[in-house]
Amino acid sequence: MDAIGSRLCRSLLAVVLAVAGGIGIAEGAIWGIERWTADERELIASLRLNQLAPLPADPSNRFEQLPAAAELGKRLFNDVRFSRNQAVSCASCHAPDKQFQDGRALGKGVGTGTRRAMPLMGAAHSPWLFWDGRKDSLWSQALGPLEDAVEHGGNRARYAHLLQAHYRAEYEALFGALPDLARVPQDAGPLGDAGERAAWEAMPPAAREQVSRVFAHMGKAIAAYERTLGYGPSRFDRYAQAVVANDAGGQQVLTSQELKGLRLFIGKGQCITCHSGPLLSDQHFHNTGVPPLDRSRPDAGRAAAIAKVQGDEFNCLGSFSDAGPQQCQELRFMVTDDPKLEAAFKTPSLRNVALRPPYMHAGQFTSLDEVVAHYAKSPPAVRGTSELASGGSAHAERKPIRLSVQEIQDLAVFLGALSGPIIESRP
Repeated sequence: MDAIGSRLCRSLLAVVLAVAGGIGIAEGAIWGIERWTADERELIASLRLNQLAPLPADPSNRFEQLPAAAELGKRLFNDVRFSRNQAVSCASCHAPDKQFQDGRALGKGVGTGTRRAMPLMGAAHSPWLFWDGRKDSLWSQALGPLEDAVEHGGNRARYAHLLQAHYRAEYEALFGALPDLARVPQDAGPLGDAGERAAWEAMPPAAREQVSRVFAHMGKAIAAYERTLGYGPSRFDRYAQAVVANDAGGQQVLTSQELKGLRLFIGKGQCITCHSGPLLSDQHFHNTGVPPLDRSRPDAGRAAAIAKVQGDEFNCLGSFSDAGPQQCQELRFMVTDDPKLEAAFKTPSLRNVALRPPYMHAGQFTSLDEVVAHYAKSPPAVRGTSELASGGSAHAERKPIRLSVQEIQDLAVFLGALSGPIIESRP
């Protein structure tokens, strides 16, 4: 076919597609275009990234929207000096070139943890952080790993001295003058080794409070940076927008197998029950019978985190928070006595999920096929009660999930269409 004939064919196809969209054939079955009911179209439309609400303000961090705070936070995020061995930074487990996680089954800092590192994109939309929700803000979440013995392994006094030595001007421009650290030990903190804890207890209460406030400010700067990280649109978003617009040509962006997977996702597979909304997460905690790494000591998940977040000195109600008590509704009224929280873990976003194996809270599954097969199998939980097992559902409408081998593959393939770029915005 010559060049003129090729252009003519393309022009005719464009006209046909435009006419088909205009008369409603976009809901028919030509060229692989799926028929969707009105309810299905509404579900698909609800998952579009452009339906994501603006980032909610965190009243406990009054610095979160300051560009200077985000700039300082980004530098602290990447600084390996803020660790016991001078080799671990936040970016070690949340690497920008690895979807802001590390690709490991278990996080590895100065030691090895017991759970996976979660990606950071869109985290500012969630009221609870970590797999178990033991932190109630992005800034308090940033502080946890810094003092954790197997993550950064450092201590508050050391971090205050590092800020004074390397970031004094930037810190003081944001938070005011650093306290006098001349009499503060180089290494002291409430969560360190025996010597560090003893040195912390020997400090006057006022000095401990000053160092802890410097530490809190460090977390607030890192949170200001993490708040800028988000997801960009995927092929699924382009397809969903085309469905909404009755754009027949635009609906060609997904393959026939991906479309089968999408139908399973919003229907028979029941994925949308928990993976809902533009971030494809309900931000809640669920026990879905994921096998623990050690069956003799299964992870308690959310149930064990409730006391931690309530007793956290850096929570929304604490003295280092910028919020008033009336602004801490999530913490004040969180569910604390639901037996379904036993061994329950946070629903992760499925955006970019195909780019960050392995999967689940401790990397129990190496592929998306294995993940989907687990839900189809619906095994009983080792600890607590699985929502997927017979009689264990938290959702009265949920029925047993029965998927064929082909359907499992179709669903897994569809999940690959949820991948898009990572966006770093300005605060």
